[in-house]
Amino acid sequence: MHQVSDVVCPGCACACDDLTVTVDNNRLISIAPPCPLGERWFRRNAEATHPTAEIDGRTVDLNAAIEKAAGLIVAAKYPLIYGLSRSSTPGQKAAVELGDRIGAVVDTTASLCHGPSIMALQTVGESTCSLGEVRHRADLVIFWGCDPSDTHPRHAERYSVFPKGQFIPGGRDDRTIVMVGDAERVREWRLDAADSQPDLVIPIEPGRDFEAIATLRALLKGLPIEADSNAQHCGADLKQLKDLVERMKSCRCGIVFFGLGLTEMEFNASSEVFSSPHHGPVATQSRAASGHRNVEWLLRLVAELNAFTRFHARRMRLQGDVSGADTVLCWQTGFPFSVDLSRGYPRYNPGEYSANDLLERGESDLCILVGCETVPDLRPEAQAHLQRIPTILIDYASATPNFSPSIRITTAVHGLHAAGTIYRMDETPLELRPSLTSTLPTDADVLAALLKAWRRQLPVTGEAV
Repeated sequence: MHQVSDVVCPGCACACDDLTVTVDNNRLISIAPPCPLGERWFRRNAEATHPTAEIDGRTVDLNAAIEKAAGLIVAAKYPLIYGLSRSSTPGQKAAVELGDRIGAVVDTTASLCHGPSIMALQTVGESTCSLGEVRHRADLVIFWGCDPSDTHPRHAERYSVFPKGQFIPGGRDDRTIVMVGDAERVREWRLDAADSQPDLVIPIEPGRDFEAIATLRALLKGLPIEADSNAQHCGADLKQLKDLVERMKSCRCGIVFFGLGLTEMEFNASSEVFSSPHHGPVATQSRAASGHRNVEWLLRLVAELNAFTRFHARRMRLQGDVSGADTVLCWQTGFPFSVDLSRGYPRYNPGEYSANDLLERGESDLCILVGCETVPDLRPEAQAHLQRIPTILIDYASATPNFSPSIRITTAVHGLHAAGTIYRMDETPLELRPSLTSTLPTDADVLAALLKAWRRQLPVTGEAV
């Protein structure tokens, strides 16, 4: 029995790097400190539950699966590569390289979750910071549209609420914690698994975040608020909003962490399913169209607050390496998600080149899934088309898709069986340290092998390689 220290946990986007994993004979015994998401992630992925390679549900040799998959890619006219948030930097780079060579669309899971946030910050910019700065400087912390106890159990413990910092020597006693969100749920949200509660709760009527932010901006600018105003329509008490603005202006350093509730989406960490509190589990055009405006106005509010004090905004990214997927795609193509490489150069247009929309319109004739966790969140029409076309699934040993892929290749798990790099929710890169060994290939190995096999199978009149 031995212990591996300073292990990074990819169970959520906090990517806590202080874990100690106890291993005995290549079996996971325990992890510490305790975290429900981390515990579930390590336990679920510790052992393979699928063969290394399958074709139409039949176990085959890995090389046979690679050759078959390469043949499907050669025959495809408009392939889609989708996922990447359960990968790490080497796998994400390999996916982009493959997409570039075969002329595919490459999309990440951000198009189903924080895509509206990315579009907003592209429009107005982002006053950002690292989680280390939050730990050492922030004396006002606002959670808007998110329940950290459910999605990021150790966020409060490590970064935002309880830790003592260089300029926050009293830790929790030196901080004011505010929660803003859906009036039907926000009073049930907590800061951590220990049921810690905020200092101030501001309930907002479902779908009225924009009105609340507009009121805050008006108050910040000293504009008069009429009786029949946005404040009356958002469900929040005007006195509370005035109090919040004064707290924002007078703090030494403030931060607002915003989640999918602001983009009118919700994430249930226990089931790993995205859904909307108002529309159910199916994504809609109207939600995406309004969600980025909510975030845009929040980012404008934060920028305006910097005329009074230091203030920041950060997205509460979710599990795995979704931040890394956006980051790698950005420095490989110039764009964070929904990138079309079919013309030999990158084109970016969320909606037109988003996986959900491409599949719903029936435009892609092959889908390479690098991780299948968000397939259930695709619209029904998109899922139906996914069943009609060839699919190549490259995913963890424990992943259980809700459909039958044409080819499935099971990979080792980065951060458990293999080294790599992931990006924390504040875009800080962290090195993964494996705790167990595995004979399974990594997704980077599989994607590189696919590219080589594709090159071999290209007809003589095909693309020059």
